[in-house]
Amino acid sequence: MDNPIEIDNEKLIKKFGAHGIENLSQAPNFYTFQTGVLASHRDLDKFLLALKKGEKCAILSGVNASGSLHLGHKAVFDTNLFFQKKYNLPVFIPISDDESYLSGKISSQEEALENAKQLAKELIAYGFNPKKTFFIIDQIYTNIYNLAIKLSKKITLSEVKATYGYKNDDNPGLYFYPAVQAAHILFPQVKKGIKNVLVPIGPDEDAHARIARDIAPRFNYNKSAILHSKFLPGIDGKKMSKSKNNAIFLNDSEKEIKKKINKAFSGGQKTIQEHKEKGGNPDVDVSFIYLKNLFLSENESKKIYKDYKSGKLLTGELKALFTKHVLKFMKEFQDNLKKVKQKDVDKAILVNS
Repeated sequence: MDNPIEIDNEKLIKKFGAHGIENLSQAPNFYTFQTGVLASHRDLDKFLLALKKGEKCAILSGVNASGSLHLGHKAVFDTNLFFQKKYNLPVFIPISDDESYLSGKISSQEEALENAKQLAKELIAYGFNPKKTFFIIDQIYTNIYNLAIKLSKKITLSEVKATYGYKNDDNPGLYFYPAVQAAHILFPQVKKGIKNVLVPIGPDEDAHARIARDIAPRFNYNKSAILHSKFLPGIDGKKMSKSKNNAIFLNDSEKEIKKKINKAFSGGQKTIQEHKEKGGNPDVDVSFIYLKNLFLSENESKKIYKDYKSGKLLTGELKALFTKHVLKFMKEFQDNLKKVKQKDVDKAILVNS
């Protein structure tokens, strides 16, 4: 079975000029930089140097308004939180309600707006400081379109087509949306005067980042630094997709979580006896992939890798360990969600002024 995790990140390095995280001279002391779940970057070293010098810095990292948060978001959100907590940085979070509608991920603008508001609440529950976090929901902060109009003047249609592969039968909103995404990415610099901005994203969002970086010098703005996470597979071992329902969502019940993990794709053998004799393949085992990238220390991962490969550790035992970590994480999040005050959420959502 092909491993879907590496393909997109390798393409970013080989085809689009990103650099591997392993080449950083000094990576931050945080688990996402150590487990390999963060794969590549652009100008992260420059951002870290600015941070070290005490210059004004910010994090910007968006989320799509098509649904709820899921476990695949964890690496990026944890990285954003690390920078906010350790360096007291502001975090700007665009929630792309308009893109969700334009791309057909949701059926109406009303649904997108409600999703966006709920996501803002969930992100406060996740741990983001409502006094240092700023949600950009485009149906609410419509001023973002003024900045997008400004930026769109120096983006060509050929650039958009080449970057996104849009066809003539795609709606014009999709053609304009790269300008909106660029407005999101450049917002802290243009509107808040913060020139050093790090944008942690998934590999599928790199097109937006490339457009924003390309046009920034055309307006004498700094290029934002970019940090790419890996794509973690869905529970079936294939690319995660809402339509396939192959993600573990943060609002899933304990019963749903256990059911999903029990069905998760494994690298184990067909029988216990065969597994003990031949061992398993942790490299394709979904439970191990998530444990290694999101929950375990390097030494813990090495031991489990060795035990599973030798057959000492059974698939059921590996899934039980994964379930234990996920349930603990989910309970903390869901307990926090119940405590979130709506006034804190409302204060963190940017409004026109």
